[in-house]
Amino acid sequence: MQPQKMKLKFLGTGTSQGVPVIGCHCAVCTSGDRKDKRFRSSALITTDAGKKILIDCGPDFRMQMLEQHEEEIDAVLITHEHNDHVIGLDDLRPLIFKNQQAIPIYSMKRVATEIVARFPYAFADEKYPGAPSFELHEIDEVFPLLDVEIRPIHVMHFHLPILGYQIKSLAYITDASSIPDTEKEKLYGLDYLILNCIRKENPHPAHFILPQILELNRELQPKHLYLTHISHHLGVHAETEKELPANVHLAYDGLEIGF
Repeated sequence: MQPQKMKLKFLGTGTSQGVPVIGCHCAVCTSGDRKDKRFRSSALITTDAGKKILIDCGPDFRMQMLEQHEEEIDAVLITHEHNDHVIGLDDLRPLIFKNQQAIPIYSMKRVATEIVARFPYAFADEKYPGAPSFELHEIDEVFPLLDVEIRPIHVMHFHLPILGYQIKSLAYITDASSIPDTEKEKLYGLDYLILNCIRKENPHPAHFILPQILELNRELQPKHLYLTHISHHLGVHAETEKELPANVHLAYDGLEIGF
C-alpha cells in the first residue's frame, strides 16, 4: 500500500476585505463563478497520519470549516498578527471543548504577544467557563510538529517581518512584499510554491503584484505556483487563469493539492 499523500486545502484565498467586497459591483464581485468567491486567506494541511494543521485563522474561520466539512484542528501556524489572520481564533472553541484540551499555536514571539493582547480572557488566571484554551509556542527555526517538520520562511510584509511555512516540497507564503535572498535559497525548485498576489498592476507597498510573481516564478522555478490572498482587482478567475504561464494558477476556496 502506498503511503497517503499530505494535502493542502485552501480554506480562503481572498484579501483582508474578502471577495466580493461590500458595496462593490465590479465583474469579479458580481460573478456567478464560485471560484470568484473568496474568504479571507487560510489553509489547512492534512498530514500523512491524518492530523490537521491550520495556517492562519481569520474572521471567516467558522464558515470555512462548515463549508468545507472540516471538523478537527490539531495545531495552528500563524503567519502574522493582522486581524484577517488571527481574529478567528476564538471560533476554535467548539474543537477545544470537544477534545477537552488546549490547541497549540505556533508563531513569532511578537505575534504571540499580540494574541494574548487580543484574547486576554483565554489567558486569564481565573478563566470564564466558556473561554478558549491556547498553548502558545514561539518559533524561529525548523521545528517538529505532530508527524511533520516545519520550516519557517522569513519574509517582509512592507516593514513587518512575517513568516511563511515550508512543509516537504511545498511552501505557503502570504502577505509578502519581498523575500530576502537567504530565504529564497530555501524555495528553489519546489513542487508547490504558494504566494500572495493582490492585483495585476500598480505596485503595492505590502503585497506582491502579478509582475513580481511572474519574475519569482522565473527565478525560483517551482513545478507549480499557486496564487492566494487575491483581491477583486486581479480579475475574473476564468479570464485571468488563461493569461498565466502553464505552471501558474489562481488558487480558489476549497482547492486541494496533494504533495
